[in-house]
Amino acid sequence: MINVISPINQLGYGIAGLNISKELHKLTGVSLWPIGQPSVTNQLDADTVSEMIQNSKMPDFKAPCIRIWHQNDMSQFAGKGLRVGFPIFELDAFNDVEKHHLSVLDKIFVCSTWAKNVILKEISIKEEDVHVIPLGVDTEVFKPSSPSDNDMAVFLNCGKWEVRKGHDILVKAFNLAFSEDDNVELWMMCENPFYNELEHMEWVNLYNRSDLGSKVRFIRRVESQEEVYNIMSQADCGVFPSRAEGWNLELLEMMACGKQVIATDYSAHTDFCDENNSILIEGKHLESAYDGKWFHGQCGEWLAISENQIQHVADAMRTVFDLKAEGKLDTNNNGIETANKYSWENSAHLITEALSNV
Repeated sequence: MINVISPINQLGYGIAGLNISKELHKLTGVSLWPIGQPSVTNQLDADTVSEMIQNSKMPDFKAPCIRIWHQNDMSQFAGKGLRVGFPIFELDAFNDVEKHHLSVLDKIFVCSTWAKNVILKEISIKEEDVHVIPLGVDTEVFKPSSPSDNDMAVFLNCGKWEVRKGHDILVKAFNLAFSEDDNVELWMMCENPFYNELEHMEWVNLYNRSDLGSKVRFIRRVESQEEVYNIMSQADCGVFPSRAEGWNLELLEMMACGKQVIATDYSAHTDFCDENNSILIEGKHLESAYDGKWFHGQCGEWLAISENQIQHVADAMRTVFDLKAEGKLDTNNNGIETANKYSWENSAHLITEALSNV
């Protein structure tokens, strides 16, 4: 039995917590303490979550406890067993509160090699107590689909509105790449549940008021992974010009769908993005992480994106567009092969291996 504390919902931590818990439950059994109100989208998941929560009424208090949550909130665990933190973070440094919480853990699980290196640089912990546990993709949902058979080239970005995700520069790249005469659209599925309506509209207006605002389509947040797939399957290319990522589930999901992807060559997703499965936008310099909302330049850096790199994003989008127009845009078979290596089942097996060595 493994004790798990995690959100269970359709946001990043919640998707990871749900899928990891379900797979661990098949292997060892799970006692689950949800953070917040659990939210699932089908009866099978509801039954499994209910069963795991029921287990928490009579848990094994000597079992390891994994807390899948933010690095500044690692104080609460169930039982007296091994305390394992599983934070998903984007910056290359921690503040004093984060260091304080991370420093008392027995083990730390992270998504990527990049994140492991950050932990070892910032926290006094033995290297053997830091384990890379990649997140997964459900390939039964995110199945390969051929490039759309219409004449329009569709670029898709998924991920809540943030400067960190490069949404401030993607609109510039799109306008550099195309003109009114080009048969192209940019789909933005970027609702941020932590923004109010005014903040949301500021982002929408940034795109709507651009030269090619009429070619931008805004897609509301959907409820299930199946609905996400239905949208991804209609796109030709995923474009993710982010300054920093803790993993980037949507990028891996686009690969699983066989779509071409454009991404920056920095942070966690470099564990699964390479020149064979992605069009990479190189970056050599970092800058203080500041957006005036979530990051205030006080701790940590992220990728600095220059006008030159914005042009590279535009050039990459134009290349995909031209291939589509010529009927030469292929399925991203290397991306499919990569995604097949990253299952939630694999994540669970790596966790049990890491805990079995205690």
